[in-house]
Amino acid sequence: MVLQLDMIQALALAVIVLLVGQLIRKKVSFLEKFCIPAPVIGGLIFATLALILKQTGTLEFEMDGTLKTVLMTAFFTTVGFTASLRLLKKGGLQVLLFLGIAIVLVSLQNVVGVSLAKVFNLDTLIGLSTGSVPMTGGHGTSGAFGPEFEKAGVIGATTVAMASATFGLIVGSMLGGPIAKRLIEKHNLLDKKQTLDSQESTTSKENGITELIPSNFASAAFQIIIAMGLGTILSSLLQKTGMTLPSYIGAMFAAAIMRNISDITGSYKTPSTEIDILGNISLSLFLAMALMGLKLWQLADLAVPLFVMLIAQSLLMATFAYFITFRVMGKDYQAAVLAGGHCGFGMGATPNAIANMEAISSNYGPAPAAFFIIPLVGSLFIDFFNAGIITTFMNIFH
Repeated sequence: MVLQLDMIQALALAVIVLLVGQLIRKKVSFLEKFCIPAPVIGGLIFATLALILKQTGTLEFEMDGTLKTVLMTAFFTTVGFTASLRLLKKGGLQVLLFLGIAIVLVSLQNVVGVSLAKVFNLDTLIGLSTGSVPMTGGHGTSGAFGPEFEKAGVIGATTVAMASATFGLIVGSMLGGPIAKRLIEKHNLLDKKQTLDSQESTTSKENGITELIPSNFASAAFQIIIAMGLGTILSSLLQKTGMTLPSYIGAMFAAAIMRNISDITGSYKTPSTEIDILGNISLSLFLAMALMGLKLWQLADLAVPLFVMLIAQSLLMATFAYFITFRVMGKDYQAAVLAGGHCGFGMGATPNAIANMEAISSNYGPAPAAFFIIPLVGSLFIDFFNAGIITTFMNIFH
């Protein structure tokens, strides 16, 4: 028996799945501790149920994915609106340095993924599905690029990417604390703490909690929709170059252009807080729909290669944070906390990085520079660069 759901029914089911995930997350401390997103929890439960129903021949789901694509494009459009060159400049040298090493890590994650895919005689896109797509990118990027890889003929890419992203959330949260502890104690850094200069207060005012203005939500929604519309034109122009690009790339670029015109000219306001809220809603619903559609039975043949690839990514992250992040960021206490945060950020998401750094600073003391740098890079810039690097790897190696 096949149960077919149209796009409205699929969206309603996604909301239910999301609410179930939120309820379970509140009840299970393990899930809270490792910052597992509610749509991931609910979506994986639904995907597991769907697997059981299919394997027993009871029921199979077919869902219209139209709104999933719209929600995905809306979310990545809001990412484009965060790409403010003015904010990046205000962040200073430390932010630029961390963004630089984050970009290097993204590239290395893809090199490791593609190389191991060739070792196991798998499609290179399976390798990318364990690289920066799920690691630095997380579930959002996995849900966006997985279907693109499947369109290129790689069955199961979305499931591999989503499974890898979940693995990354947990392992990244487990690595950060021990690495920072080792660095702090080995280098005797407790007497060498540094504080952030006056730039923190300048930028935190722009990125901190602000009063919500109801009329700004309409402006935010209108700007998102305009950027999505302009993005379709940009995407069609970019595709004429012969490159394979995700559908949201044009919208993300259009949003970035609109944001920087706003910053430079001041002719209109980009309501960042409201755009961020709408982006988070879009992401939650998109993830719920993406995870609901996972075909977990596709993981069976990839169990051993996937395990090896994910262990390799974990070793890369630990080594990179310990030797590169710590050294490049100054070899001081702030750098050690950043190294711990980078583990959560480079294998999971910004909330995981914050959770890592909160655990470290609660034991050893405040690290304001680290808490300033990672959210700025993780929330504003890295997704933009990651998408470009993944697209480049995809076009070179496939």
